[in-house]
Amino acid sequence: MTKQVPLGADRRDAIADAAIHLVATRGLRGLTHRAVDAEAGLPPGSTSYYLRTRSALLTACVNRMLARDLSASPPMNAGSPLDLLIEMAVSLATDRPDDLVARYELSLEASRQPELRAAIDEGSRQLRAMLAQLLGGLGVPSPSETAWPVAAMLDGLMYDRVAGVGATLSQDEFETGVRRSVTALLDGLRTDR
Repeated sequence: MTKQVPLGADRRDAIADAAIHLVATRGLRGLTHRAVDAEAGLPPGSTSYYLRTRSALLTACVNRMLARDLSASPPMNAGSPLDLLIEMAVSLATDRPDDLVARYELSLEASRQPELRAAIDEGSRQLRAMLAQLLGGLGVPSPSETAWPVAAMLDGLMYDRVAGVGATLSQDEFETGVRRSVTALLDGLRTDR
C-alpha cells in the first residue's frame, strides 16, 4: 500500500512537522529543504515549492509549534487553573519533547535573525496572554505582568527535563517537582507585599 502524500495545508503541516523533528534530532545544521522532503516522505523539491527560503522554513516551524500549543491547551473550564498550568507544562515536556528541543534551537537562532525573532515573539505574546488568564483565575495580582516570569520558570523546568539533569527524573518525580515549584511561586505571587 502506498503512503498518501498530503496536499495543500496538510502538506505544509507535514513539511513543518518534519522540519521540527529534524531540528530536534539533528540541530539546525541538519535542516535542509532536501532533508525535510526525505523526512516527510515528499517528492524532491516539495519543501522548496512551499517554503523557498531557509528563513521561511524556520518561521514555519515556529508557527506550527504555536498552532500545536494553542490546540493542545485544555479549555479554561476543564479543571482548576493550577492543575491546568501544571498539566500543560508536564504534558508538553512528556508528549512533545521534539517541540521543546526545536524551540530552544530556534530561539537561539532568532537572536541572529530578526524575522524569526518576530515570529517567536508573536507566539510568546499569544501564549503569555493565555497564561495571564490562568494566573488571573488563581488570584495572582497583575497577571499580565506576572505571566513573563512564570513562563520563564516553566520554560526552565521544561528545558531541564529535555536537555538537563531533569531528564534523569522519573515521570512522577518530574511532575511532583513541577507541582511543588509552581505552587510555591504562585503562593509567593499572591502574598501581599
